[in-house]
Amino acid sequence: MKHFAIIGSGISGLTTAYLLSKKHKVTVFEKNDCIGGHTATVDIEKSGEKFAIDTGFIVFNDRTYPNFLALLDEIAIGKISTEMSFSVHNRQSGMEYNGHNLDTLFAQRRNIFKPTFWLLVKEILRFNKLCKRIYQQDKYIDGLTLGAFLTEHNFSDFFSEHYILPMGAAIWSSSLAQMEDFEFTFFVKFFHNHGLLNIADRPQWYVIPNGSRSYLTPLCAPFKNNINVNANITSITRSDDKVHLHFADAASQTFDEVVIACHSDQALALLGDASQDENLVLSSMPYSANTVVLHTDEKLLPKRKKAWASWNYQLSRDRNKAASVTYNMNILQGIQSKHTFCVTLNQKDDIDPKEILREFTYHHPVFSADSIKAQQQRHIICGVNHTHFAGAYWHSGFHEDGVRSAVEVAERFDCYLGEND
Repeated sequence: MKHFAIIGSGISGLTTAYLLSKKHKVTVFEKNDCIGGHTATVDIEKSGEKFAIDTGFIVFNDRTYPNFLALLDEIAIGKISTEMSFSVHNRQSGMEYNGHNLDTLFAQRRNIFKPTFWLLVKEILRFNKLCKRIYQQDKYIDGLTLGAFLTEHNFSDFFSEHYILPMGAAIWSSSLAQMEDFEFTFFVKFFHNHGLLNIADRPQWYVIPNGSRSYLTPLCAPFKNNINVNANITSITRSDDKVHLHFADAASQTFDEVVIACHSDQALALLGDASQDENLVLSSMPYSANTVVLHTDEKLLPKRKKAWASWNYQLSRDRNKAASVTYNMNILQGIQSKHTFCVTLNQKDDIDPKEILREFTYHHPVFSADSIKAQQQRHIICGVNHTHFAGAYWHSGFHEDGVRSAVEVAERFDCYLGEND
């Protein structure tokens, strides 16, 4: 039996700890005063009613979350079906639509008479068909960006600016300009696997009953007495087949192995004796900050209620601005209330201060040609020198990817999802 230090209590760290605890001893260290990372459900009381609202991790589906679904099954946590729809609204032009169905697509009825809007629909179908053919033929061009692909195939600026770039920006919390530089191969594989190139036959999406935090207690049950919050780790060093954790306010501790399950930049900052390979790989996968506000200001949603979707992207003139997305939590979590609870990214200045309920900052991985190349080098640092790295940044940046990265680490030590000791 080995003794593992797990650094970080997001989905990657907790899943790693859960799996390894089947055969080994684990101790979890979290720098904040609570566990969960992006699993952040908050309790809100409004007009005498109480609500549990997710502000970070919200949804998952039945097609591209196999590991997360298996984990939920193993810890006996259920799921509730939800709607995954996407709208775009342009405050300057007033144009808005919701792609959920034909009725919502023409929520703004005058679009029926606009040739540019019919061209948008036609280009959506052409883009989907072309990308599916490329995926099926497995024919990709190294280094091709999404922007270059759109130019090469003569897609209009209207299509780019009002559909595909906003959708990608909403998914990866990036700017429109960053989406143009997104690696096309990575993009089309993700869109195909998530059914986003289909008009029909899309995955069924789910939320966790009573908020995503519901899975934390059963997941942590096997090691609940070995979780340390407010852990002020200053550095991690390796020597003599051991790993040493150094603290600002406590004595150092020694372990057999360490799993660093925080963001790539945080992991590198913790390594007091980082190797050249660790420096090279981890520094190539940066993160960006996104401001998140939970509020009830409906003006962040499209003007027409028929255009309200689960995800609502608001266009601006600044193409370098981080994604301006508002999640309608009443739709996503099935909340019945006279208030519309919204979670908005990167638009705090547009929200009525009287409607703000909570504020957060979440960090998301930035995907580029360099970071995707670095992902392929995981094997040269992960599992070396008794040090392992887990995190959603190793794959596509989502909850499933955090679980997947944890499964990959745990399997090195004969600990498997779906198998109990």
